[in-house]
Parts: sequence; C-alpha cells; structure tokens
Amino acid sequence: MKKIFAILSLVMMNSLSAQFKIEIEAPATYTPKEVYLYTLSGSKDLLETKEVRKGNTWQINVTKPYSGMMKLYFPEQNVSINFISENKDIKLKFDVENSKVSNIQYLDESNFVMNNLQDVQQKKEFILPALFQMKEYYKDNSDFGKAIENEIGRLSNNSETSAKYPFVSFYKTNYAKFLEKSAAKKPVTHKDIIEFLTKSNDFLETSSLMRPILVSYLNIGPSTNVSADIDQLLTAVNVETPRGQTVLSELIEIFDLYEMKDLKDKYLTKATNLKCTINDRLSSTIATNKNTEIGAQFPDQIFNVASNTKAKSIYGVKASKKIIIFWASTCSHCEAEIPKFVEKYSALQAQNIQIIGLSLDSEKGAYENKVKSLPWINDSELKGWYSTYTDKYNVHATPSYFILDSNNKIIAKPDHAKDVLTYLKLN
Repeated sequence: MKKIFAILSLVMMNSLSAQFKIEIEAPATYTPKEVYLYTLSGSKDLLETKEVRKGNTWQINVTKPYSGMMKLYFPEQNVSINFISENKDIKLKFDVENSKVSNIQYLDESNFVMNNLQDVQQKKEFILPALFQMKEYYKDNSDFGKAIENEIGRLSNNSETSAKYPFVSFYKTNYAKFLEKSAAKKPVTHKDIIEFLTKSNDFLETSSLMRPILVSYLNIGPSTNVSADIDQLLTAVNVETPRGQTVLSELIEIFDLYEMKDLKDKYLTKATNLKCTINDRLSSTIATNKNTEIGAQFPDQIFNVASNTKAKSIYGVKASKKIIIFWASTCSHCEAEIPKFVEKYSALQAQNIQIIGLSLDSEKGAYENKVKSLPWINDSELKGWYSTYTDKYNVHATPSYFILDSNNKIIAKPDHAKDVLTYLKLN
C-alpha cells in the first residue's frame, strides 16, 4: 500500500511541476541567452516566467493551466514572437538573417493551424477584395484567371476549425463575427457584443479580442449618449466580477489612449469607488493612474546607464524643477519637439531646471548616436515599448511630458514642448 501511495504522490508531483512545456530552438549564431514568457489578460502582457538558454534551445515549463495567446520576448535584442497555447506542449524554431529572427516554424499542431488561420485572415481582409476586382479583367480559362479563382475559393472557405483546437476555434469564430471586415457581413450591434462579453468563457481574456471588440462597441452608432451605452455594458458585465473589472480596466485605458478625458475620469472614479474585491488587472490600472496624476509623487526610477549625471535615480537628481521626457530616436514628433529644449537649455539651467530624458528606443546604436547631441540626463532600458516606463508611468505615446517640483511631485503634464516652455515662462 505504501508503494502505491508513493507512486501516486510522484505522479501528482510531476503533474503539478508542469502543465505543458515550451521548446524553442535557435541557430548557434543567435546570441541572446535569456527569454521572457508572457501570458495575456485583456490587452496586457503578464510576465509568466523567464528562462536561460541551454545549448541552442530554451526549455520552459508552464506550471499553471493556460489556453490563449502567449509571447516570447528576447530582451537582449528586443525581439518578440507570438504564439498560442492549447494547454499542450509547444515547439518552435527559427532562423536568423542579419541578426534578426526570420522564418519562424511552428512545429506543434495547434500553432501550425493558428499560424495558417491568421495568414488567411490577413489575406482575406486585405487581398481578397483586390482579387475580386482583378477577376473582372481576366478570363476564367486563362492560367492566371484560374489561379485567381482558386485563391478566391481558398480565402472564402469558412469551414469550421476542428474541435480538436478549442482556443483556435474560439478565436476564429469570434474574430470573423466581430472584427473581420466584410461588406456582406451583417453589422454587429451593442446587444451582440454585450451578449458575447457576458457569455464567453475564459478564452476571452487570453484571446487578444477584448480590446478591439470594445473599440468596436464604442464605434457603433450613431449614438446620442455614449456614456449611457457604456453604463449599459458595465451593468451587463457586472463590475463586481473579474470579467466586469477587466472590461472596466480596458475601457479606462482606451479612453486614456484616445484622450477622452471626461470618460476616463468618470470611469476611473467609478473603479476607485468600488467596495468589492478588485482583481489585479483593474488594481494595476487604478494604481498607475493614481501615481501619475497631478499632485501625486512621481514614482522613482533607478537609472540603467545614464549620461550627463552621477545621480543613480530620478530622486537623486537635485533641481528646483525637473522635466521628464519620454521619447525615442525613431519618433517623428520627438524630432520636431526636442530641439526646442536644446535651444532653451541654457535658460533652463539658469533656473536650476533639469531635464531627464527616458528613451523608449530599442536599437542601441540609434539611441547612443542621438543622445550625443542632447546635453541633459538621458537613460534607456533599450527595450522599446517593453520598457518598465510604459506601465509604471502610463505612457502611451512619445513624446510625453511631466514637470516635477523639487520634491518630485507632479505639478504639470503638458501635451507639447511649447506647453512645457509656456508653463515655465520660457517662451
């Protein structure tokens, strides 16, 4: 009997140690050693685990059940690879061309099916309409005409994905219903989307469909009262449930992204005033907004390899005021605005005002070349939009500005460089 219990215990331990495994194979010439694995909640990437390379492969054990979108991120080269999980083992490999990842091969069945599905979806939306137009100019009995006809037939095929892949089936069905562009498709209504959001299983949170479907909900019109439409939606999904709170979080972030300030403020207040248990998704949205509103203490940031300073962090920089600029060398608006600060830098220094530039660059060479001409404090994690800055400081676009007082309290959040200089009376 003891032996049986020992065997059962061993089986249980093994089942708890890994729900499924992810194997990634890379060429020997690919130099990054570390990879991060992300899962998804609504539109938020959540860091699940990280792993170090052994030989030419990474082996990742996922200990919790998960079906949905996943992402691999190689921080040393700021490269990401998207794939899915059906809560089964996953295997992929890739080539490298000019130090860049290329020719990703999905070797497990579910990712092979999903990759083909997404390829067809893209062609169906962007190429199929052109093929119908081209068909009018070619006779069906010509070789090219037959090829067009065959491709139209392939892309128009709406056969259901096998039930063998439940997440793929969920994604395909609901992408086609709510997001696929087609003149022949019946318009989606508020009622359709509310029913979907209230009745879907947990695949919704991990599918990447929630945010675009919510944007679709907001764009259904004409509506005489957008706020009433949103209230109807939130009542249906119930903001005291995890699903309702994730929807509320997504809406707040959509309003913030599209600068719909009145709606953002209204529903952020609603979220803050909830008396029930708050899930991690909404809690994070509330905290990020609270920490970056005017009057809040700007969260400190430890510098990576900062130039033009001996300070170790933002708080270590002593000045009467600080201008925080989130920017990137690839940002055209930054190219237009940042020279204005170069012109006024002597005047800023005369008032003991310091500029701290936090870059969302990912290419080291481009960043280092650019900061040579910027005389203030500059730092970057070289992780692009995967930088910790984006969530920590609620940054959705570059350039973004904060003005801090001597105690690092946020006293202004101007929209443009001229607004910064006007606030500081330097225009």
